[in-house]
Amino acid sequence: MIASLKGIVLSKKPEGVIIDVNGVGYHVYVPLCSLCDISETGEAVFLHTYTHVREDALQLFGFLTEEERKIFTTLLGINGIGPKLGLAILSGMPVQRLIEAINSEDISLLSTIPGLGKKTSARIILELKGKLPSLNIEGSIPSQMKSAAVDAVSALVNLGYKKPSSEKAVEVSVKNGATAIEDIIREALKYLTENK
Repeated sequence: MIASLKGIVLSKKPEGVIIDVNGVGYHVYVPLCSLCDISETGEAVFLHTYTHVREDALQLFGFLTEEERKIFTTLLGINGIGPKLGLAILSGMPVQRLIEAINSEDISLLSTIPGLGKKTSARIILELKGKLPSLNIEGSIPSQMKSAAVDAVSALVNLGYKKPSSEKAVEVSVKNGATAIEDIIREALKYLTENK
């Protein structure tokens, strides 16, 4: 099984990325939410991967974080959810929002994901509520700060910063005492500028 890939991005399209690893090009399906955080063509990238083997195909699914891959493999454990639907679910909304939707039993929000009906959404909630791994940022930030921290990360990503570096910057901001979302973002931007 191929557990991870580190190489140069040869092409980046909605249907996936092609990564050159020592002269071999690997086609990797990635969630649309992660596509914008993947390096541009010609730059290095590291992906955690899941290898799906069938009689007629061998497919690679790639994720920027170990947590995303864990959520993907957890979804595959649900009857009726294969890799393509699992990828569609992770493409349908940010991972943190997906976890919140499952834990708050928000069937209508889950049903907005293409390919996911109310019955499948209800089954996902039934089987996964409270079982999904939380993101790194969740474990390192006090519970009363989580919402502001997630919003701050989202704001930094919208400004064009990569998600992993945005999460690190927000974590540092909160540890340095920032509490209001404006202060967290200001401190995070300062950290990102100083640590280019």
